[in-house]
Amino acid sequence: MESVRREVPMNHLFDGGALNVYDQKIANLSAGAPGPDLLQGSAKLICQATEVRTKYELENNSYLFQYGPAIGTLEFRETLASFLNEGYHSEVNKSDLVQTSGATSGLHLILSTLVDLAGVVFVDEYTYMIALDVIGQFSTLKIVSLPLEKDGPNMAVLEELIEQHRFEPTAGKLFWGIYYTIPTFHNPTGIVFSAEKCQRLITLARKSDILIACDDVYNLLHYTNPEAPPPKRLFAYDIEGLGKIDGWCGNVISNGTFSKILSPGIRLGWMECPPRCVETFRKSGVLQSGGAANSYTGGIVTTMIQQGLAQRQLKLYSRRYAERLQAMLETLEANLPKECSFFKPQGGYFVWVRFPDYVDCVKFNQFSMEKHRVAGVPGTRFSRTGGGRNFIRLTFAFHAPDYLRQSVATFCAAAREYMSTVQE
Repeated sequence: MESVRREVPMNHLFDGGALNVYDQKIANLSAGAPGPDLLQGSAKLICQATEVRTKYELENNSYLFQYGPAIGTLEFRETLASFLNEGYHSEVNKSDLVQTSGATSGLHLILSTLVDLAGVVFVDEYTYMIALDVIGQFSTLKIVSLPLEKDGPNMAVLEELIEQHRFEPTAGKLFWGIYYTIPTFHNPTGIVFSAEKCQRLITLARKSDILIACDDVYNLLHYTNPEAPPPKRLFAYDIEGLGKIDGWCGNVISNGTFSKILSPGIRLGWMECPPRCVETFRKSGVLQSGGAANSYTGGIVTTMIQQGLAQRQLKLYSRRYAERLQAMLETLEANLPKECSFFKPQGGYFVWVRFPDYVDCVKFNQFSMEKHRVAGVPGTRFSRTGGGRNFIRLTFAFHAPDYLRQSVATFCAAAREYMSTVQE
């Protein structure tokens, strides 16, 4: 087959297609990213911190411009721990942190480093679609879906599946299988796992020695009472209470990122890990040869946290996201056909809308985009098995409240029109 060079001119991830979220001729309610108004504020703060940090480096051997330690500098991990302590209202130990270039990078490191490549990845029946793409690229891993309930996974089914697929991992790998999930402000459903389900997950993970890889990218984005603690992360359940029984090896990784709270483009994140996982990552050839993941940006964000700039931006993001969520919920409440329903999240990025079983949201979304110039993401995109056909995910984070009110009202009008043309 002849090889042909191809170049697609793009300025950002959403560029070059009908659903360019920056082109507001089509109301794109699918993009899980901060809007340009928020990013402009981040850009100014990053510029301010860069100037301060560069001056410091010029006076101190410019270590930041050298290869970094595999899991990140002590300064970055110590500063990040203080930032997370404040945000979680819960202890975070610097020695549990591993620097990454974002949550997707963290997931890739988990799959390539910790898990037997003949192993099993358990996923929720609806889950983050690009995570499914990442996992699917490891062609020897088996992906197994399980039912998701309003307060977390169906534990009876998960227990049965683990017993069915369990095996001894090969030498050098810590885990034979993992459960990939989003326990806090789940993508796409918006739910938060209950304390009971979290405790049962820890017990099951310890018993079967699987890893639970938590996509914890929305944990700091809670809107009901910003001064109150956010939902307790699953990692905390692993090190508290049940985690203290019979010794603690650690079976949970909390995979976080600055993409939703500062900027996706800076490509910086972290994993909060049990000690045995930290030591495995410390020996990773990728991290050692790369000199940590994005060490330079880690230094800039360290300075941002030390100066209180990152904390200021997180509060701004949370306030803006809360306003946008409220605009979307109010508009859906007033305009969505009564045959439909939606979950009202208390944080995160997404609203999960359910249509009657007879509605195919893949077809509806195409109709809505072509006839009304508004689009979301059909539920099938989040399902390994093609389920969720009568669901659609809407994102509120990118657009301002007035634009959301207008576009969501149009979405509801499109739903009424489409549903009048299909038979129950």
